[in-house]
Amino acid sequence: AYPPEDADLAVVAASSEEDVREQGLRPLHRLLVGSPWLIAHRRSLEGKDLSPVLEPLMSLEGDGQPQADLELPSALAGPPQPPLAIERSADTVRFALPDGHQQSSAADILQAAGLSCQGYDQEGWVRRPQCSVEGLEMKVIRPQDMPQQVALGNFDLAVGGRDCLLEHLLQFPASPVEEAVDLGGGQFDLSAVVSEDMPAEGLPEAIELWRRQGLKVIRVASEFPAIADHYARQHHFWRYQVIPISGASEGFVPEDADLLIEGIQTGRTLAENRLKAIDRFLRSTTCLIVSKRRPSPAKGRLLSQLIDRFRRAASSLATADR
Repeated sequence: AYPPEDADLAVVAASSEEDVREQGLRPLHRLLVGSPWLIAHRRSLEGKDLSPVLEPLMSLEGDGQPQADLELPSALAGPPQPPLAIERSADTVRFALPDGHQQSSAADILQAAGLSCQGYDQEGWVRRPQCSVEGLEMKVIRPQDMPQQVALGNFDLAVGGRDCLLEHLLQFPASPVEEAVDLGGGQFDLSAVVSEDMPAEGLPEAIELWRRQGLKVIRVASEFPAIADHYARQHHFWRYQVIPISGASEGFVPEDADLLIEGIQTGRTLAENRLKAIDRFLRSTTCLIVSKRRPSPAKGRLLSQLIDRFRRAASSLATADR
């Protein structure tokens, strides 16, 4: 998503060089040949008989030799080349739009704000949508990356989730980003989740139960490690371990984590995995993320106009939902 406007090089995973070219990129060097590998804990290999599991897996086809090191390229030959020039006015406002599950609510708010975008709607998106507003440049990136990209100055504003903004600000409290407008869409609750079998209906009961059980370390798994750490400190966990995870979070409790910090919409996935929420502590919605940096006068005027548009659109949508 980032070259050439926001990065000069990118390390990407692809099955072939043709896949790289289809993304509008040029493959320069293959760093690593990847494939699935069987990974085991060293002490488990030394102290347990894992042969009933290992023997069938070891019989599968494969050369059995991992590629231990990256194949780094040799020094580039010739004099350094100047970076690719991107023709853009200094007054251009760069606007990041989300892919994934936030796309639907973002498309709704763009329409309500009167922004006609070719290449971004309920049906799909292209990487660089075209907008009818002069001086506005749009690009689609991952919501998780938006706060950092705005903080770095690569974008002036973004439609993203409050959860991602909070995660960023807890890691970097002095970051020059803030929420300008609560857009109201894409709602879910960040919640503390435990096993359905745990006899506790709230966090205080869970903490008391863990104390009685003599639990020395509370294991907290989350895709939001900074929020999880803040939550544990805020509620005075005596000792805890934050386990950063990426997807399939419902599979960690109770065997591999005692508590899960998770986003919940309907709660159906929790019920299917015999989990329950004991504390819904933050309502996350789609919001307009902006930079705190002072823009040029022309850029500042367009930014103010856009923020006003989104503020009116959010108010209009909220009124219509009542």
